[in-house]
Amino acid sequence: MEFNLKFPEIRPNRLAVKLSKKGERSVRSGHPWIFSDSVEKVNKKGSAGDLAIIFGSRSNEVMGVGLYDPSSPIRIKMLHAGGPATIDEAFFQNRISEAFEERRPLLKTGTNSYRLLFGENDGFPGFIADVYAEVLVVKLYSEIWFPYLKPILSKLIETSKVATAVLRMSRNLQNKHPHNLKDGMVLFGTLQDENVHFKEHGVNFSANVIKGHKTGYFLDHRHNRKRVGELSEGKTVLDVFSYAGGFSVHALAGGASEVCSVDISKQALEVARYNASLNIYEGKHSTIAGDAFEVLEQLISDGRSYDLVVIDPPSFAKSAREVEGAKKKYRQLASLGSQLVNRNGILVLASCSSRVSSEDFFGINNEVLNSSCRKYKLIETSFHDIDHPIRFPEGAYLKTAYYHF
Repeated sequence: MEFNLKFPEIRPNRLAVKLSKKGERSVRSGHPWIFSDSVEKVNKKGSAGDLAIIFGSRSNEVMGVGLYDPSSPIRIKMLHAGGPATIDEAFFQNRISEAFEERRPLLKTGTNSYRLLFGENDGFPGFIADVYAEVLVVKLYSEIWFPYLKPILSKLIETSKVATAVLRMSRNLQNKHPHNLKDGMVLFGTLQDENVHFKEHGVNFSANVIKGHKTGYFLDHRHNRKRVGELSEGKTVLDVFSYAGGFSVHALAGGASEVCSVDISKQALEVARYNASLNIYEGKHSTIAGDAFEVLEQLISDGRSYDLVVIDPPSFAKSAREVEGAKKKYRQLASLGSQLVNRNGILVLASCSSRVSSEDFFGINNEVLNSSCRKYKLIETSFHDIDHPIRFPEGAYLKTAYYHF
């Protein structure tokens, strides 16, 4: 396989790592993270990507293997627990094959966009791989993967049968300028247009794989967008925090009579309009640029209401200290949304804040809706689509509830 650059030749060392009892319990539980305060001893100075051979607090028996990350409080990202393992090309190839088989059913649904690797949840901590039609976008959040990048990319390209591969990196990595690799580099093949067209349950979209947020699009809500499309025929729809119009476009494709997309970013709304134009629909599509809370209050003041209201905000709690503020905002949104839903209408409330549990989120919604003096019924809840599997508690973040009024 011929790449567009010469990959850095980094030979990882093997480190012997002794854990505290706390760290030992974490490994036995199958958790993928070992924090620095759980590491009691390392036999020599380690570099990013070195293989950490894990030993228990009092035992010389190998408990597992991980990748060493000296610049992160998560000092070791686990690759394997339950004894020794050989970490080589075959190890990563098997993991990728297993991940692809789990996603294969999506390819039979008029969908050619999916997350092939979901970080820790697929055994690749800090490593994301998304496929948009014939373009693979890899996003790295840690230097630990640079020694293994070439063989992993080769297998990803072979498995997904893409023609192009693009590298994206977290801001933290971009600032380090690692090994002359840059965010947005086309590592394999060619890219005629950075806006890549793809299908999601038969609906057409685009993703800017060079400059777009994350890898260019949010694939995790796929099932919910499809569901909203199924509920939209003949309905008026309000899509709040619409970003690139995922819910809006599915609603239009599903036969909505009118869809209004609300987002603070005018650029995102331009993308939403463009994505809508890629499809055939008869309904009216309008957009409002502004702060969602202010827009919702204005719509209520104007006496507007809708048959279907979707509120899918960005993460409000990126740290523990933001959790209470996030809960307050969810209360506000549930209250505002309930005032905009017609009788026999549906309110869809979603959260992607991993620090706010599904129990807390659904509880907040119930508390607010119970005090709204309107009769409602919870008709369904949903979580992650199949290309976003959950293997450890912190990996779960997405939760959505549908309320019928």
